[in-house]
Amino acid sequence: MEVTMDQIKELRDETGVSVMQVKKALEEAKGDMDKARMALRKKSGEIAAKKGDRTLGAGVIAAYIHAGGSVGVLVELACETDFVAKNEDFKKLAYEIAMHIAAMNPKYNRLTDVTEEDRAKATAFFQDEVAKLDKPTAIKEKVLQGKLDTYFKEQTLVEQPFVKNPEVTVGDLVKGAVQKFGENTELVRFTRFVAGK
Repeated sequence: MEVTMDQIKELRDETGVSVMQVKKALEEAKGDMDKARMALRKKSGEIAAKKGDRTLGAGVIAAYIHAGGSVGVLVELACETDFVAKNEDFKKLAYEIAMHIAAMNPKYNRLTDVTEEDRAKATAFFQDEVAKLDKPTAIKEKVLQGKLDTYFKEQTLVEQPFVKNPEVTVGDLVKGAVQKFGENTELVRFTRFVAGK
C-alpha cells in the first residue's frame, strides 16, 4: 500500500515525532496506521533506553489546579537542556501529566518506589482473599502475584493508562518525549494536594 502525505501528516500531528521517522514507520507497516503507531512506540522505548544514562540538567515544574480548587498537583519533568525545557510541547506534556495525577491519584512514581512495608500490607490483604480459593498452592501463589502486580500497577504513575488516551501509559508518554525531543526525559517527582486532607 502506498503511503500518503495525509497519513504522514496525521501520524506526525498525533505523535510529534519527525516526518522521517513517521514516514519510515508507515512504509515498514505498509500504510497500516495501527502498526505504524506500534512501531513508533517500540522505537521510543529503544531510544529511551539508549539515552537513559544521560544527565538530566534541566526541566520544568508544572502545576494543575482542578476546577473548584479542591485538588492541586505539582510535577517535575526533567530533561537534559533548557532548550527542551522551554519548548511549549514539553511544558504541555508536564501539565497533562499533572492533570492525570489529579484525576488518578497515583501513590507511587515507579514500581521501584513501592516500600517493603506497603508490599507486605498488600500481600497480607490479598492472601486472605486467595486463601479462600479452592485451588492448589501453586495456583494460589500465581493468583496472589497477579493480584499484587495489578494492584501496584494501578497505584503507580508510569504504569497507569493515560486518562486522555488509555491505549498508552504515562510511562509511554515519557518515552515518546525522549523520541520527540531527542533527550533523556524523566518524571522526577510529583505531589498531589487535596483541600482539607
